[in-house]
Amino acid sequence: MLIARHVAIIGGGFSGTLLAINLLRHGSQRVTLVERRSDRLGRGLAYGAAHADHLLNVRAANMSAFPDQPDHFAAWLKARNMGAETSFATRRIYGDYLCALLEDMQRAAPGRFSVIADEAVDLTLHADGARVTLASGRCIDADVATIAPGNLPPHRLAAFADVDSDAYVNDPWSRDLAAGLGHQDRVMLLGTGLTAVDSILSLVNAGFAGSILALSRRGLAPHAHAPADAFTPTREKPSGHLSTLLHQVRNRALQVGWRNAIDELRPFTQNMWRAASHAQRERFLRHLRPYWDIHRHRIAPPVAARLEALRVEGRLSILAAKVLDATPTDSALAVTIRRRGAGEGESVRAARVVNCTGPLGDLRRAGDPLLRALANRGDIRADALAIGIDVDQQGRALMQDGSAQERLFVVGPMTRGAHWEIVAVPDIRRQVWTLARQITGAHWVEAEGL
Repeated sequence: MLIARHVAIIGGGFSGTLLAINLLRHGSQRVTLVERRSDRLGRGLAYGAAHADHLLNVRAANMSAFPDQPDHFAAWLKARNMGAETSFATRRIYGDYLCALLEDMQRAAPGRFSVIADEAVDLTLHADGARVTLASGRCIDADVATIAPGNLPPHRLAAFADVDSDAYVNDPWSRDLAAGLGHQDRVMLLGTGLTAVDSILSLVNAGFAGSILALSRRGLAPHAHAPADAFTPTREKPSGHLSTLLHQVRNRALQVGWRNAIDELRPFTQNMWRAASHAQRERFLRHLRPYWDIHRHRIAPPVAARLEALRVEGRLSILAAKVLDATPTDSALAVTIRRRGAGEGESVRAARVVNCTGPLGDLRRAGDPLLRALANRGDIRADALAIGIDVDQQGRALMQDGSAQERLFVVGPMTRGAHWEIVAVPDIRRQVWTLARQITGAHWVEAEGL
């Protein structure tokens, strides 16, 4: 059994920060956290790039950083008169919470916890440990290394591959989306999921008074949280083929309501995903994923109310359509779209087009130098569905030949190929807590009664 004295973590967003904290909680002698952007330390993209009015999509009662202290975040909010268990806190406040945890641990573990503001550009493994090479030329030697890349920037869409125009924004978090726009302008959002919701709020909060057209192939938008009737959740993992599972969930929704029917699957979804065949997973991603996302990943009621108000005002439209091509024209773009079910395309002029399709998951297209170096050597590989980095159930990175790395782990959303449900706080906090106990040997000590 490998017990690491020194763990190097690359990536100081939510996953990496929480892993560092849990390692030190469970007795790790030394942890080094590498994060290239000091403004994202502890916060990551989700909580570091959020605007003042961006709310969490989950109530405070389910947002504790620690699975063994489920009321931790709610208690933190209450102590500061910022909310209670049922509150949808702002993402900035949640980022403050994570940074406070990080600062507390830095004070509690002097000499054991180091944070380095630099970029990891390579990582080599040997029999006794791992060496992380930084952009500054410095090297860090550790017993074990963990990659916590978070969500990678979206890939450039095919229809815009040759478009050279400031009117196209490939990364919605890279700039002020409303800058230079007037009330007569239209913004087109490519995607209608959570990223599009964030972009709509960013535009409106920045004073944009024009119109917003959000489109996706099915035109589906996230549903809102709402009170649900009390019920007794199932205690058995659903089984059967994908079509059978879909039928079971639909019948269950008629009995207890669709929100309850979805929520009661939470304890089982990772195991259901692991038990599914490759063909079943492909079918799910191709046919059911958009429907799963809008029911599973809901938005706060105040956010839903704002979106509905924009629709009523005629400032927001959501359309089921496909983008065929785009051509720069003056300071705008002429985008050819084809509505769902239509035979011919139509041209839509947009002063700004924003890629809201969500984060990149395909490792083969990642631009990160560390991930490229590891993949090129075969030290890591893309999962079979190309939605993340391939890992085993213990979180160990899988090499090109399929064998597991003993001293390299991966945590966070980029492990979705193995776990599927690994983008929300409750799933990631359990993942990093379990890995920290594994690396430090805490689970073994408790099992042996020592």
